[in-house]
Formats: sequence, C-alpha cells, structure tokens
Amino acid sequence: MSSEKNSIALANFFSSLFKNFPKLLLTNLLFAIPFAVFGGIFQTINILTGINSNFVLFLTVIPLFPFYAGVTQVTSHMVRGEKDVNVLSNFIAGVKENFLRFLFHGVVLYAAIFFSYYSIVMYSSFGKYNGMFYCLLAFSIVVAVFFLFAFFYIPPMTVTFDISMKNIYKNSALMTFGELKHNIFATFGLLVIFLVCATILFCCYNAVAVIIATIILALFFVPSVISYVTNSAVYKTMYTMIVGKDEKIKTIDEKMENRKKGNFFDDKEKSSLTDSFSELEVDESRDGDEYIYYNGKMVKRSVLVKLKKDAEEKENN
Repeated sequence: MSSEKNSIALANFFSSLFKNFPKLLLTNLLFAIPFAVFGGIFQTINILTGINSNFVLFLTVIPLFPFYAGVTQVTSHMVRGEKDVNVLSNFIAGVKENFLRFLFHGVVLYAAIFFSYYSIVMYSSFGKYNGMFYCLLAFSIVVAVFFLFAFFYIPPMTVTFDISMKNIYKNSALMTFGELKHNIFATFGLLVIFLVCATILFCCYNAVAVIIATIILALFFVPSVISYVTNSAVYKTMYTMIVGKDEKIKTIDEKMENRKKGNFFDDKEKSSLTDSFSELEVDESRDGDEYIYYNGKMVKRSVLVKLKKDAEEKENN
C-alpha cells in the first residue's frame, strides 16, 4: 500500500512538473535578468582586482537572493495545486514583499556556503597529512547538510507566513531533524537535477559549448526547477506544522484567558459535559466560593452552579 501511494505521488509530481514547465521557464527568464547582472558585476570585480577567488563570486548570492523570493512565491503556488498561476504578478509580489528578509537570508546563505566550501576543501587537503583532520571534515559536512536542509524551509516559510525571523530560523532548524524523510526526498531531487545538468555538459565536446550550456542551464532551467522540486518535497509538511502550531497557540491563549476569568472549562469541554451537570448535586445555599473536586479538576463552586443551571435550562428547552 505504501509503495502504491509513493508511485501515485511520484506520478502526480511529474505530471504537475510537465504541466507547469512553461511557467517555470518564464519564472527563470524573470530571475535570469538579476542573475546575469549581479553575476557579471562580481565576475568583473574578481577579474579587475586580480583576486580570482570563489569567495568573491559567492557574494553574488547576497543581492540576488531577494529575487529568489519571486521564484519561491511562484513555485509555492504551483505546489499548492493552484491553477492559472500568474507568474509575473506573483514574482513581483514575492520580491517586493520579502526583499529585506531575503537579503538577510542571502547573507546567511553566503556565510553557509563560504564556511562549507572552504572547510571541506581545507580539511580534505590537510587530511592527507594528518588523519585527525578527517574528523573536522566530517563535522564540516554535517554542518553543510544542516544548512542545506534548513534552506529547504526558509524561503517557502518566509513567503507563505508572516512570522518573525527568529521563528523562521527556529522552525527551519527543527525541521532539519524532524522531517528527515522529506529532506532526503528533496536532496534526491537535487541530485537528479545535478545528474541531468552533468549529462548535458558531458555531451558538450568543447569548452565554448560547455560555457554556453552552463549559462543556459543556470539562467533558464536550474533555479525554478530546484525551487519546485524542493517545495514539492517539503512544502506540505512545513505548512501543516506551522498552521498546526498557530492553532495550538491560539487554543492555549484561549484557555489562559478563560482561567483568568475564573472559567475552568473551555467551550469544547462545556459542550461535552453539559448533559451530566443537570444531575450534579451542589449546595447553592452555602456561602463562599471554595474549590470543589469534580471530574478530575478543582473547580469553583460558582462555576459548577452556573453550569448546572445552564444544563437544567437546556433540558427544559
């Protein structure tokens, strides 16, 4: 039964992917403009300064990431199953409404890429001379995977919910461990995308063809497909968790408010217990409003008297 459900889910995913593919291409076209601009700027800086280092190129992600909010906005609507998604209006709205937040995310992502890339390169090189560095290499890989999983959730959570940055990062961190199955699915999807791109590049027989193919894939294929694949894997469980947590918080707030007012039974509990209150024996003539043990709870006499009267009125009506 489980394998049958997985097969149906996989079939639905590919069906939706192919159906939305033209819109994904349009989304990439919109993203390609800032990608080309910022990529060109930092590449030029890299060459003119003579630094020629990846850490300069990695800086592209900071000003570019706010535009990825538009990509995420479009793909999240697709993943939710919405029909006739307007790519242009959703892309612009995603960028406009989340610009500053995604700019901050870009800084965090740059730090994560910088740490992961140079730590893995450095410790793998040092490990040839001292095996102890392989322990640090393993730790660096674990941290890199943690950041990868966290960024499966950070973009869609930001464009979907109006919650604080603290809660965005806290929830994303929790889901890196708590939703391991979905994270593995998303990672497998990224691996498939990588293999497809690698196969295309492998079929290029000269350097010029490789450069052209890389530019085409980077500008017109990879960004929106990555967003669509990762959102397909994690969006539903992320949405359910956040909405469920909000409902739980509201329920707790309502209970706390009831307790402040002296109501020790909430609305649902009242409706389920009202029928039994008509037979409850409470001495209404006694002074004081002491607590009485009833149904596993300490309840004020005045509350029980009121509930008993409500139950009797309900029976008479």
